[in-house]
Amino acid sequence: MAGGGGEREHGPALSGAERRVAVLVREGCTNREISERLFITQSTVGQHLTRIYRKMQVNRRADLVRRLQLVPAE
Repeated sequence: MAGGGGEREHGPALSGAERRVAVLVREGCTNREISERLFITQSTVGQHLTRIYRKMQVNRRADLVRRLQLVPAE
């Protein structure tokens, strides 16, 4: 699927910004490190994470990391 926000095998597709944040979370970055690398505020990182958690159906960062390890990198 090219672009868009359709459904995927593992739930709703993440936006480009959400994917960038998710990759850095998977690498072990803190919200502060993510904000510095992506040149966005920590608040924006938190907003992306909230949407990622909802889409990935997780409640904690550790659960997100485990879930992301099951999803092939794009």
